[in-house]
Amino acid sequence: MNNNNNNRILSSSNYLFIDQINLISKENMKPLKAFIVLMMLVGIISCNDNNVIRNISVYRYTELLKANQYDSINLPAFTYDDIPALLTYRNDTQVITNFPHNGISSLYAPECKLGMYVLWTIESIRAVSINSEYLIMRFPSQNPILALRDSTGLQLVSDDASHEIAAKAYYDWWENNKGKNYNEFKNTDPLTGTAYKWH
Repeated sequence: MNNNNNNRILSSSNYLFIDQINLISKENMKPLKAFIVLMMLVGIISCNDNNVIRNISVYRYTELLKANQYDSINLPAFTYDDIPALLTYRNDTQVITNFPHNGISSLYAPECKLGMYVLWTIESIRAVSINSEYLIMRFPSQNPILALRDSTGLQLVSDDASHEIAAKAYYDWWENNKGKNYNEFKNTDPLTGTAYKWH
């Protein structure tokens, strides 16, 4: 009988010990989970910053795009000072196939005209400067593709005529305002007055 009581006491103390371990484990997991989440956020932020190419010339950027060798997952950190050089490529119709894509888009465009991609790069400069609500990393929209502005449904356009109109719109936007402080016209959408918007 004494032996049975000892077994019950031992059994009870085992459960108490296991409950204490579980309590300690649950309490220790909260800081561990918080630490893991913090490290993941630091990694994501660091990764995004490291994937922004800085100190690349417009010439080098376009040459890499033309050669399908631009290997960053993000657009370069160009500023409004780079817009005139970028505009020299606005009408280029060479098709490129290796370029950064906005990862949130469900539409994957395997190719793009260099001129259209350069216009999207200029739009990226503008979007970053105004902290656009559509900005993801340095992408100003989902894709470097135009869509009809007033269409009831999504209607994408990628013909030569739309490219020419967009190229002229960006060129005119810059030429008509380049004597001003950039902050005075950065909020003006170059595609205003056309039938197009970025998708």
